[in-house]
Amino acid sequence: MRAVVYDRYGPPEVLRVEEIPVPSPGANQVLVEVAATSVNLSDWEGLTGTPGYARIGGLRAPAHRVLGSDIAGRVAAVGSGATRFRLGEEVYGDNLGLMGGFAEYAVAPEAALAHKPAELTFAEASTLPQAASIALQGTASARRGQRVLINGAGGGAGSFALQLARLAGAHVTGVDNAGKLDFMRALGADEVVDYRSEDFTRLGRYDLVLDLVARRSVFPYWRALARGGRYLCVGGTVRTLLGVATVGAALGLLSGRRLGVLPVRQGPKHFTPAAERCMAGDLRIHIDQAFPLDEVPRALAYVGEGRARGKVVITLE
Repeated sequence: MRAVVYDRYGPPEVLRVEEIPVPSPGANQVLVEVAATSVNLSDWEGLTGTPGYARIGGLRAPAHRVLGSDIAGRVAAVGSGATRFRLGEEVYGDNLGLMGGFAEYAVAPEAALAHKPAELTFAEASTLPQAASIALQGTASARRGQRVLINGAGGGAGSFALQLARLAGAHVTGVDNAGKLDFMRALGADEVVDYRSEDFTRLGRYDLVLDLVARRSVFPYWRALARGGRYLCVGGTVRTLLGVATVGAALGLLSGRRLGVLPVRQGPKHFTPAAERCMAGDLRIHIDQAFPLDEVPRALAYVGEGRARGKVVITLE
């Protein structure tokens, strides 16, 4: 099968297309013929090996030669202990533990997969597992009348989070680069901020801040919270994450303004509610661009450089 592989951390140029053996599913695994795989920031981190946590399991070299976790496709084979799926059924899920989505076939634990709704295309379904899980969990506490800020609101998880916060009735401020301001407005943002020209931590106090690109010290984030407010970060620099988990937690105990790292839970029960909201017409999936398998390096660069508005997808059919 054709797959995009790499053997060392680095820029997109370290990737190449190779013919490699089709993997065989283990006892509780499923072999998926991949129809579409969406690109996440975690793929970019896995490619470059930064921040440092991206090297967990592979300090000097990548633990998996093929990136790509959010897959959608058809069941091509099932392991001896797999009972939930039959050959030919359409499935989707987040295969973060094994990766392998930037290829014609990928092996995934059956517990990571769900039946794909017929109302969604493979490309649309592939956008949901990781990004929608983050968005649903990150905005779960949003309520009507609250002031919510989302840093990185123009990207994959951010575009879902912005819509979910608006659906909850919150007043939403979206933060991203200037090229995404109109996109965030179209998604329903009440206010938009270009982080390159304005410091969102000095623009007011918020009841909830969901930070998808945390790179600063704890104190500006703490300053941006209203009394009883909450700051949650997903991803970012190791220094910032450690600061939020330690100094941020202490500040929260002293002031009532809580800061923490969002422990994102994985699995179908955490992303299928988003699919249901998409089918109901409440939640929009925006695919900025679709690339063929040969252009995975270009797709990763597009996401890693912060240019993607919504999701980017690799299509194989």
